Amino acid sequence: MAPGGDTIADGLRFASGAADRMTLFFYPAPTAGDIAELAEAWQLHPLLVEDLLHAHQRPKLDRYDDVLFLVVRSARYIDEQEEVDFAEFHLLVRPGAVAVLCQDKRWIDGTDGTGFDEEEVMSSTRRERTLLADEGLLRLGPEAVVYRVLDAIVDGYAPVLHGLAVDKEQIERQVFSGDAAVAERIYRLSQEVIDMQHTTSSMTEVLEALSEGFGKYEIPEALQAYLEDVSDHLTRTHSRIAEYREALSQILSVNSTLVAQRQNEDMKKISGWAAILFAPTLIGAIYGMNFDNMPELHWTFGYPLAVASMVAFAAILYWVFKRSKWM
Repeated sequence: MAPGGDTIADGLRFASGAADRMTLFFYPAPTAGDIAELAEAWQLHPLLVEDLLHAHQRPKLDRYDDVLFLVVRSARYIDEQEEVDFAEFHLLVRPGAVAVLCQDKRWIDGTDGTGFDEEEVMSSTRRERTLLADEGLLRLGPEAVVYRVLDAIVDGYAPVLHGLAVDKEQIERQVFSGDAAVAERIYRLSQEVIDMQHTTSSMTEVLEALSEGFGKYEIPEALQAYLEDVSDHLTRTHSRIAEYREALSQILSVNSTLVAQRQNEDMKKISGWAAILFAPTLIGAIYGMNFDNMPELHWTFGYPLAVASMVAFAAILYWVFKRSKWM
């Protein structure tokens, strides 16, 4: 878990042995016992321990004495279900030590088919995806690990945006094809976009809080530049998410208009056929009243004339409605 020993205390002693040393504690699926051990060794504040024990928090940044606590959320897009799946990570930073706790084990062991394993996170076989890949960067202190985590998380938002964009384009084509099921799909995708927007908004607040502490906590200028680059990427991501939300709102409005137009056309046809059927129904109703003194009631050609009138009225009304494009 940490270089220089098997326990948290050993790791802290290793880090305190020299100014250029640092210990990383990684918990792919922390248990209550793991958190209790970490809290005792790090002498964590009780409120901080409570936060560690309870997941499902929005991204935030808190400071407890010399311990920096961050809650961040990574995201990935499951295209088959058209859902954005989030995972929560807790980061603890103190002089010479960093602890990373993943609150969703699926993201580590891949039980849903899309995760990654712990060895890939901690080993150097794929250096571009590890927290300990850049030795020069890590010399900037424990905050460099925070940067690597934030950078990986924000970069991971790009595939989510791509997936949302593809589905948005599909929905646009589906709207104009007249598919009646598209409204539900718009609502579902809008919910995912809103969830993603809440996450990027909260992450932006976290990065802003980090930036405000640059001077007070003497963050190296090189690392400040890295974190500002992450902030720029996140700002662009948040802007695109806002654009997607607005676009889906407009698509929903267009779909409602098209549905109303189709319903109006249907009502025209229904009204036209109702009028066509009304004329012969009226004639049949009048001559079905069984009065003795009615015009042409006992006339030889009375029945043919009534039927012919029904057909004629129906034909004339049909021609009129057809010409008016109601039929």
